[in-house]
Amino acid sequence: MLTSLVAELQAHWSLTLSRPFEGGSAAHIVPAVTADGTPAVLKVSFVDEETRHEADALALWDGDGAVRLLDADPERGALLLERLEPGTSLLEHPDRDEAISLACGLLRRLWCPLPERHPFPLVSDLARRLAEELPAAADRVGAPMDRALVQEAAACSADLARWAEAPVLTNRDFHLGNVLAATRAPWLAIDPKPLAGEPAFDTGAFLRSLLPDDLDGVKVGRLVRRLADELDLEYARVRVWALVRAVDDLVWSLGIDQAADVGWDLDCARLLARA
Repeated sequence: MLTSLVAELQAHWSLTLSRPFEGGSAAHIVPAVTADGTPAVLKVSFVDEETRHEADALALWDGDGAVRLLDADPERGALLLERLEPGTSLLEHPDRDEAISLACGLLRRLWCPLPERHPFPLVSDLARRLAEELPAAADRVGAPMDRALVQEAAACSADLARWAEAPVLTNRDFHLGNVLAATRAPWLAIDPKPLAGEPAFDTGAFLRSLLPDDLDGVKVGRLVRRLADELDLEYARVRVWALVRAVDDLVWSLGIDQAADVGWDLDCARLLARA
């Protein structure tokens, strides 16, 4: 079915396609050349809650800080994107501290204001749902954590849901691997999973992606402080969003695979609760 869909999109957009990029797990991504010779990328994803509004986010950014959207077929989960060259990610940057600062600078640019009418799901609705569902979900999958920790994450989610300032465009999957080197700008974001809400939401996933395998309280607290300072956010909200995302990811992993190794997520959640 994917092969026929790609063939249909190839014909629709008059593309010349090359061998697909390797390593993708959630999308089929293929280098392409348009009829006028423009290098491009064809991306086909399964349409779900996280991917449904990727084209809307890219259209709103219009290339400012993010890969440019050339065309889209949202119903079929297809995007035609500019090709970023050389396309190396910030994960490969030789100076980790500089990479984090570069990512923070880019993230602040991406927090653009939203029109009153927009298609993006609300961060506050996600937080409210987590507040209501996390305890029962943790019980259902047999999450190996103290009940008090789950209750704390749920209570934090309820508090986060009350954020009421003007929303910005946020991204639940911002990390160094989704920032690529390009020619028209030094670094551009790709693969957004957009929502509308408070900027600190983005740090939940971003912070955890930066933490090392060998966790301790000092490292966790230092990184929370660094992101809060560089992004001009409250320390408490950075910490709490990371805590909620850690507990939610642990529960989600066990829901997919009861034998999943969630030790790191559990350590992360416990340290964030005390940070």
